[in-house]
This record gives sequence, structure tokens and C-alpha cells, in this order.
Amino acid sequence: MKLLVLTDTHLVEPGDEIIGLDPSQRLAQVLDHALKQHPDTAHIVILGDLTHHGRPAQYAQLRARLASVDIPVSLMLGNHDDRAAFVKEFPEAQLTDAGHVQHVARLGNHHLICLDSFDDNANPHHSGILCEARMAWLRDALQAAQGAPVTLALHHPPFRTGLDGMDDIRLRNDDELHALIAEFPNVVQLLCGHVHRTISGGACGTPYATFKSTCHQTPMYLGVAGSDHSIDEAGGYGVVLFTDDGVIVHNDDLAPRGIPTIDGHSA
Repeated sequence: MKLLVLTDTHLVEPGDEIIGLDPSQRLAQVLDHALKQHPDTAHIVILGDLTHHGRPAQYAQLRARLASVDIPVSLMLGNHDDRAAFVKEFPEAQLTDAGHVQHVARLGNHHLICLDSFDDNANPHHSGILCEARMAWLRDALQAAQGAPVTLALHHPPFRTGLDGMDDIRLRNDDELHALIAEFPNVVQLLCGHVHRTISGGACGTPYATFKSTCHQTPMYLGVAGSDHSIDEAGGYGVVLFTDDGVIVHNDDLAPRGIPTIDGHSA
């Protein structure tokens, strides 16, 4: 089963830009490339920061961009979103009893659990949380998986990346999440957005991957404070393969490239 992972689309109103870039156009380019390269995709997930300001017109633009996509799409919230405005534009979104945007997508035997780490009273600003209600829901979802392999998707990484400014606004209760994961060895992968870079590693024994934004990226500023750094690098996306043996995470981007060859000849 193949999952496409997009994140941090940061849509703005038509005519507006971010560092001179049109987020809607960039999203269209990523979607076009990804769907042409991977027509066998079973599911798409967008890991939050769907919009830049959480305004209704920005969510309406997202709906318009996704209108031609005939593959199931899981939409998640990030720190730039607004839960009420999102739900108004996407009333079909699956909500928990407490009103959080969380659900489980089944891809074969694999459970993709999508979590809502948005905190509208975040301190520090832009950091994330999985509150008591969201953690209780997650425990129930993990128990319902009955040992089947699980991947957790959330906007805010529950781990440090070395990008100090972004680490300062990661998931605040990361230790609590890892303690819960430790009770469920069938959790085999973490997928996160937020940092606008391709990063992989392991946290408390669980493999993780983060992905490039479809629009603008975070510069490679290791050990530098501040979270408002941006650079015009090519947008990208992830390709996650769920197999009988485990999870395989690929990344692709739209940087200029040559023509691929097959056995030394142009395709």
C-alpha cells in the first residue's frame, strides 16, 4: 500500500505570497508531480499547516485545489490552522467526541492514526500539545488496532531535530507520548510535519521522518535560535510504502532534474 505525504501547504488568499512564492501554485505542482509519478497511491495525508493564517478563504482555496483529487485524503491541523474555520469548510472531517480532528485510516493491515496537535493557547506560541482527551482517544485507537502495525501522524514532532528554533516549538508533552508508545510495540513509525525539512532518525526506539513543505523550507540552520527562518527551496513530498516487512519512507522534491535513464539510455 502506498501513501503520499504532503505537509505545510500554508495556503494564503489568492494573489498573496510567502517570501515571493505562491503556496497554491506550489501545492498544485507537487500534487501534479506526485500523482503522475505514483498513480497507484492508495491514500494521501497532509500533515497540517494547511493554511498560513487559518482564515476561511484560505481553507476554501484548499478545497478547490483538492477538488480534482480522486484519492482519499486525510487532512490534519498544524499551528497555523484554526480548528473552527477548518471544520466549517470541511464538515465531513472526522472529529472525536471532544471535537479534535483525529481519525484512523486503514491501509491494508496497517493503521494510520492521524492526530491533532494544534493548541490555540500554545506557550510557547506555535508549539503543540496532545491534551488528556486526545491522549485517551489515542490509547483507545492503539488498543483497537489489536497488534496490527501502526504509524502515528502528527504535525508537531515529539523529538528534537537539531534545528533549535523548531525544537523550541515541538510537541510539548513528547515524553508522555513516548511513554504511551512504549506500551504498544506495534507502533512502527512516526510521520511529522512542522519543520519544513527532510529529516529521519529514531526517538525512544521509534523511527521517525519529517518532510519538506510543498511551499517554502527551513534553512539548514543547526543550533540557531528562532523559528521564522525561510528559504526558497523546491517543494517536496513523501512516499511511504506499507509492506508485510515494515514501513519504507521515500522523499522526492521538485528541484530541477535531468532525464532518467534505463540501462544507460534515456527513458
